[in-house]
Amino acid sequence: MDVRYSVNPQDFKRYTTEEVRKEFLIEKLFEADTVTAVYSHVDRMVTFGCMPVKETVALDKGIDVWHNFGTKFILERREIGIFNVGGAGRIAADGKEYKLGYKDCLYVTMGTKEVTFTSDDAANPAKFYMVSAPAHKPCKTTLLTLADAKKVPCGSMEQANDRVINQFIHPDVLETCQLSMGMTALKPGSVWNTMPAHTHERRMEIYYYFEVPEDNVVFHMMGQGDETRHIVMKGEQAVISPSWSIHAGCGTSNYTFIWAMGGENKTFDDMDDIKKVDLK
Repeated sequence: MDVRYSVNPQDFKRYTTEEVRKEFLIEKLFEADTVTAVYSHVDRMVTFGCMPVKETVALDKGIDVWHNFGTKFILERREIGIFNVGGAGRIAADGKEYKLGYKDCLYVTMGTKEVTFTSDDAANPAKFYMVSAPAHKPCKTTLLTLADAKKVPCGSMEQANDRVINQFIHPDVLETCQLSMGMTALKPGSVWNTMPAHTHERRMEIYYYFEVPEDNVVFHMMGQGDETRHIVMKGEQAVISPSWSIHAGCGTSNYTFIWAMGGENKTFDDMDDIKKVDLK
């Protein structure tokens, strides 16, 4: 398991491009029949990737659970949100099977002992992108399709940020302990996300970019509003944003991204906005 420690914003100002990428970028999430895991000490969020091809893969495959979590199983004191960003597949949670198509989401509650992943077609395997947060009580394991998500249109073509926010794991959709997740899709001709930028001192956030056309990239902005940096990202990569950092992006094409948050609250609009002209 890759462990990322908390970073002081004053130290961050002196980071090189290589250091910024090493601390915050998750470059590769999907390898055949493997679980990739990145543990962030920022709000103790864990990002997972699993691409089952020839076998059924357990969530804890290759992970020393006691060493990394101090528990008997990964979700003993955690909840997890799972998006399928590949071909059709199945997830079994304590023996109950759920079928997930492209962009379907499964919330799995704290206390679930066994989670496994299977693809329907090895030639077009499922790709399960996951984020887990600490939890203090069990909720209800729930399958959500894109039709189930609450849709919030925002932005405009004139500002090149016309997009739809699909709220999946969100207080208006289902109950969780602290995890919130959703998917934002930019319309053709729009390239900016989350602009004007904001921070939320009470929650961290992780972005996963996908549907980035080949030979295109996203310039992901981070840092404090008066000391910004960028990370050039490709499709199927994720980035960790501490609570003190902005999280915005501009692509060379339109794209889609999955956002995940955890921290003190689940209030989506609890944001500290920064005027565009005040960014540096």
